[in-house]
Amino acid sequence: MDNNNTGHRVTTRLAELGIDLPSPVAPAANYVPTRRTGNLLHVSGQVPHVDGKDAFTGRLGDTYDVEQGQAAARLCAINIIAQVKAALDGDLDRVTGVVRLGGFVNATPDFTRHPQVLNGASDLMVAVFGDAGRHARAAVGVSSLPRGVPVEVDAIFEVS
Repeated sequence: MDNNNTGHRVTTRLAELGIDLPSPVAPAANYVPTRRTGNLLHVSGQVPHVDGKDAFTGRLGDTYDVEQGQAAARLCAINIIAQVKAALDGDLDRVTGVVRLGGFVNATPDFTRHPQVLNGASDLMVAVFGDAGRHARAAVGVSSLPRGVPVEVDAIFEVS
């Protein structure tokens, strides 16, 4: 599909992937979910949250394996896209590029597959936005995350 069809390219792609975006989650503290500066939209860290509760709690290398961590990271990415949709008044076709993802993986000290876990979020961005979804990224292991979730992902998008 090209970018100049009916104006619903990304929405169509989400439907093809079987993804129904949730309502964006309100901030849990003194910050905003998104902040636009120029043509960049910064999205605060999103966790694997569904229907008002955390869908995953635990650590990689203990509670979860890489594949389960990828599912948690994918859910973070879905929540990121929901925040972007809200920030862009519902028009995801205004995304011209995914610039960067930052991923935090709650893991045991001996766990080393953080990049593979974050592929759950990265792969979704490419599946949804095509080549515009290719991005720079960091995947960092941490000793804990809010409410014990295994993954948190933040993002920067280029928008029109």
